[in-house]
Amino acid sequence: MKRSASFVTPVRLLWLTLPFVCAGAAAANATGQGHGKVSMQGAIIDTPCAIKVDSRDQAIDLITMPLDQIINAGVGPSKPFSIHLENCALEPMLPNHPDWSHFRVTFDGAITDGSLFALRGEARGIGLEILDAAGNRMQPGIASSSGQLQPGTMRLDYSLRLVGNHQKLRAGAYQTTVRFKLDYF
Repeated sequence: MKRSASFVTPVRLLWLTLPFVCAGAAAANATGQGHGKVSMQGAIIDTPCAIKVDSRDQAIDLITMPLDQIINAGVGPSKPFSIHLENCALEPMLPNHPDWSHFRVTFDGAITDGSLFALRGEARGIGLEILDAAGNRMQPGIASSSGQLQPGTMRLDYSLRLVGNHQKLRAGAYQTTVRFKLDYF
């Protein structure tokens, strides 16, 4: 009997303390409700202009075109896009830094045919060409000629189009990603 009494007592003790343990766990769980976490990242840089938020990551949809347009013309229609700069200040915020007066833009991505941006997907025989406002081809990975910075806001205009890349043409869907960077001096 002694043995069974010593066994029953811990079981009764467990049943008596169990509601308090569960209540504590429920309270701990309830305090975790209504909370969340926001992760963010960024950088503080010394630069004369900020790139407007809607100019940073652009999705440009080119029209669907017949294969014979590339065969006959060698190029597709142009699609304009812009990079908007704002809050441009020509004097640096940090002391002992030279004033900014010029900028260069570099577009970077996979290359085909030496001077065109490569495309991924089913389509073949074409590449992407980017032209500045004066009609100069932007070479992948090579900085543009320098442009004059202006205080306030600026709009840098470009256009892109599909160009035959001297390979056999094949119809199909395509996509690519082209990055750009601005260097100030």
